[in-house]
Amino acid sequence: MRKLVLVATAVVMLSAVWAGAQTGSAAKKGSADSPVALQYKGVKITPVAFFAAESVWRERAINSDVNTPFTSTPFANAGNAHVSELNFSGRQSRVGALFEGDAGTLKLSGYVEADFLSSGTTSNDNQSNSYTLRQRQIWGQAARGGFAVTGGQMWSLVTETKKGTDNRTENLPMTIDAQYHVGFSWLRVPAIRFQQKVGTMTTVAVSLENGQTVGFNNGGANGPTNYFFGGTGNNGGLYNTTTTYTNNVAPDVIVKAAFDPAFGHFEVGGVARWFRDRYYPNAATGSSVGAVNDTKVGGGVFANARVKATKFADVGVHFMGGDGVGRYGTSGLSDVTVHPNGTLEPLRAYQGLFSVELHPAAKLDLFGYYGGEYVQRTLYVNAKGQQVGYAPATQNNAGCFTEGLPGAGGTSPAGSCGALTRGVFEATGGFTYRVYNNPKIGRLQYQVQYSYLSKKTWAGVGGAPRADNNMVFTSMRYYIP
Repeated sequence: MRKLVLVATAVVMLSAVWAGAQTGSAAKKGSADSPVALQYKGVKITPVAFFAAESVWRERAINSDVNTPFTSTPFANAGNAHVSELNFSGRQSRVGALFEGDAGTLKLSGYVEADFLSSGTTSNDNQSNSYTLRQRQIWGQAARGGFAVTGGQMWSLVTETKKGTDNRTENLPMTIDAQYHVGFSWLRVPAIRFQQKVGTMTTVAVSLENGQTVGFNNGGANGPTNYFFGGTGNNGGLYNTTTTYTNNVAPDVIVKAAFDPAFGHFEVGGVARWFRDRYYPNAATGSSVGAVNDTKVGGGVFANARVKATKFADVGVHFMGGDGVGRYGTSGLSDVTVHPNGTLEPLRAYQGLFSVELHPAAKLDLFGYYGGEYVQRTLYVNAKGQQVGYAPATQNNAGCFTEGLPGAGGTSPAGSCGALTRGVFEATGGFTYRVYNNPKIGRLQYQVQYSYLSKKTWAGVGGAPRADNNMVFTSMRYYIP
């Protein structure tokens, strides 16, 4: 991490010095539309950065920065549901650089991008908050003709792009929220991607991406305990000791075809996933004899369509659905649950997003989104006749409606609530206004975003509680040219 900080700082400082030295001559040559880049031997280095001052107000507190953990919106039993929060942040500010080398017919490139949306064990909002630099993207690429291979940490191939399947053309919602928007499918993970352009409008790609089972559900109060699927991180292996890592049997495999006619951009693809645990059929007798590994296959399909409806409007639709694809949704809904015998079962899930982006003036963009994510109730009956699986109808939800008492040390009240999520939905509207935009100086822009969030649950004993939240974000950013 220290090396990443030093590299990013050095790149930005050296590039700034070089750009300053070249500004006069570049202006005389009329090349202001092209960034002045640092030349190191045969490598061109282009800095990438913006500097942000942002805020978020939520009607119901989540104790979160400008990224929203959507499923954490509190029910009425939590004290946070009855107080608001207002947080200021500069952590989404970004530094990075693009490195390009021309080896004749072979084009080499590398890209690094970092921000401060990560927290260390000493990070807080008290004085100097000391939030940690995090790796967003860092990858290398070799390209020849219409073929390219890219390896490193990057956006998942599932993520919608603006052109082909090209890195650095990802088409993200125009939100300030650093968790983006409910219904938007994405990851940023270590991967290796192969892509090939076919003709002038089509690109096909396949990607092998680091696997992980997220949003795990243990089968409810009566679920089995005779299995394991991973463990806490090993500090000696440079993993986080406060979180769980799954013992992956294979990477996620994603294929996608993208089409770029003059009137829009279209994508269709699929993902295959593997989930493994080890279960102990004789655990009830106190014996590990007969323990065996069990692997289940999951996956799904996805599609993106974006068209230029008019000169001033872009309309987009995204859909993803399948078994065990909750990881790809921005809400992080459950991937799997557990059979009564201790084996895993991928959960059926769907994600969708509709977007409208308007450009009524050169300096102004308006945007509106509506998205939802859903995970299916999946039930089994064990040998005792009890329901297990995801969201048993016998789950006790009665405590979700009554506010609890404060905990020790002034912590927020949280009454007992076992409700499990059925769906998360979000509606958003906002604008981006470019106060100043110059190809030599950079861009100063202001944004405002309003979002209404709704979390709905599967009914259990006592009903089906829901949690709603109103959120307002603001952002002022300066982008270097």
